[in-house]
Amino acid sequence: MMRSRDYKMKYFSGFSFQNESEIFTPLLPQNDFCIAGFSYGAIKALRYTLQSPHRIDKLILLSPAFFNDKDTTFKKMQLLSFAKDPQKYMDNFIQNVAYPTSIDLSRYIKMGSKEELKDLLEYDWSDLDKLDSNIKLEIHLGAKDKIIDAKKAHEFFKNYGESYLYKNFGHLLK
Repeated sequence: MMRSRDYKMKYFSGFSFQNESEIFTPLLPQNDFCIAGFSYGAIKALRYTLQSPHRIDKLILLSPAFFNDKDTTFKKMQLLSFAKDPQKYMDNFIQNVAYPTSIDLSRYIKMGSKEELKDLLEYDWSDLDKLDSNIKLEIHLGAKDKIIDAKKAHEFFKNYGESYLYKNFGHLLK
């Protein structure tokens, strides 16, 4: 039998991010039975939760990468832009992630891959229907997000769990 000390909260980083969980400390409970993910990491957190043999009480999605409202052309343009000049794409992406703050994100950044970008753009969130009803789902979104349409995401996610839309926050929930 697994003891709670053997299992720590699992956190999944966003696209092109690493070790950024400290940014979200106020939203992350110290709970061994909690899974959390930021942006693209929210997709990975859901996938992990659906396959985990461990007890999970809560799944926290922080600014989940929600592109269900975008058409194929938008998604193709994002991938082409990344392929043409990955560094330029990343510079613009990081600037949009940080908005409306002036937080220096340089220590959290790593170069993402075209495959990861394709995965997050094409993910349709239908796996939420498979989530165990005993797992509490909590979604946090910033209304000033420049990466996703947070209002459309909020309308979608509120059908699955507690969705919070913070009026003056961006993708970083700051």
